[in-house]
Amino acid sequence: MVCLSFTSLLALVLGASLGAAFPHSALKKSCSLSKYQLPAPHERKAVQKMKQHFENMLLPNRKCIKLFHRKLNPAELSVPDRMMLVEAELNLTIAMLELPADPSFSGTRQQPMAFLTQAREDLRHCMATEAPSHQPSRKLRHWLQKLQTAKETETTSCLEASAIIYIFEVLKDLQCVALREQCT
Repeated sequence: MVCLSFTSLLALVLGASLGAAFPHSALKKSCSLSKYQLPAPHERKAVQKMKQHFENMLLPNRKCIKLFHRKLNPAELSVPDRMMLVEAELNLTIAMLELPADPSFSGTRQQPMAFLTQAREDLRHCMATEAPSHQPSRKLRHWLQKLQTAKETETTSCLEASAIIYIFEVLKDLQCVALREQCT
């Protein structure tokens, strides 16, 4: 009995000592975006269904669908820059999906919005762990400034159309970040 108590006490003391030696921040979960390398088929189908539903609801004005047409090639960016690019794209897309919408579209966008929101949170965690003090390159800063200008000058319907029509570009950019590859 005494031996068992001593063993328990020793385990408790060693556990506390080891806990102090390894701070909780060192035990945080590592950055993993692997589930975005190839999104699950049901996620892709939900995004495709939402995009088709949106396109059928209204024929977007083609002149305002230029937001995701960019001279910036993500393959030319560092991984931290690409993470920042995808975060900006996800922020815009999620903001547009959160807007009040026709009830039939509201139901269609729930699953893609949940998927994209989770992807953004996972991406933010990776950015905080892998590149907490990263400053965007000149190329990325220029594109982010153009995006900010578009948010301030374009109509909400134009921004919404751009975000939804080019949602698969955003998913492709997310996939490239998850793969840590230079995608084109």
